[in-house]
Amino acid sequence: MCPYGGATPGITPGTTPGIALSVVICAYTMDRWDDLLAAIESVQTQREPVDELLLVVDHCPELAARARVETCGVRIVANRERRGLAGARNSGVAAARGDVVAFLDDDAAAAPDWSRRLVSNYRNPHVVGVGGLVRPWWETGRPGWFPPEFDWVVGCSYRGLPQQRSAVRNFIGANMSFRRSELLAVGGFRTDLGRVGSRPLGCEETELCLRISAHDPEAVLLYEPAAAVRHHVPPARASWAYFRSRCFAEGLSKAAVARHAGAGPALSSERSYLRSTIPLALVRGLRPRAGTRRSTVVALAAGVGTTLLGYGTGRLRGFARAGPTGRAAP
Repeated sequence: MCPYGGATPGITPGTTPGIALSVVICAYTMDRWDDLLAAIESVQTQREPVDELLLVVDHCPELAARARVETCGVRIVANRERRGLAGARNSGVAAARGDVVAFLDDDAAAAPDWSRRLVSNYRNPHVVGVGGLVRPWWETGRPGWFPPEFDWVVGCSYRGLPQQRSAVRNFIGANMSFRRSELLAVGGFRTDLGRVGSRPLGCEETELCLRISAHDPEAVLLYEPAAAVRHHVPPARASWAYFRSRCFAEGLSKAAVARHAGAGPALSSERSYLRSTIPLALVRGLRPRAGTRRSTVVALAAGVGTTLLGYGTGRLRGFARAGPTGRAAP
């Protein structure tokens, strides 16, 4: 069965001269099958066709078998590295044939002009990566207490990001792309960071972007908000429990990135976020007749505190593992 049609997998002539685009979708579970089909369809119906679409299956044979039967125009690739999103992405990069590799989450759907908006920026030779806007699609509606400044909790763009095309430090993983040659040059994603299954860790994208910038100080990582995707937010991620756990996990992840890249580069954007975005949100929330719920102000404070607690915990764990000499403890 071929629900969406599509060409035979492989590189075909694209509409952006000289730049071939490979799209990688990573999946690990049967539970998101409908979302996965929507993601595939959104890529296969782009106004400017992509050159190839790869589905990387992260150690789930049942999903791979079903995808081979019920999809077409898709190359099914197994994760050849350790289990987790980073290893799956590396497997996709290794199998891709395009000049540019774009990553789309298996529960996200790209806007019809997404591929064109991404690839057109690569005409500038200094641009080595392009990321786009990630809009939340709340299955049960946005909770009234959930602050837009914390939409990163559900893997989406948040209030405080640039509104126009801008150079940035790092991208949101649900919607990002890189020159394949650059990914290979820096060794791809670290497989000891990031999400494994439903564990809410992350930041492997941040660490990769920092490594790219260190490898080539003239490299430009460009945020293009016109290249948009819609990210599914299920009811479980709209809860206080998930909000707290994700904030704590973000702090842990940032501590891990700081160990690899140094606290200066790893926390540069976070310092600006805490000095500017969060204070503005608090002022907005406490202003009379602002229309902001008191619970949103509470969520802002709780989110910052929980994230800082996670970061402190991660730093202490890292010190304990290293020992007083800085060497790995037995």
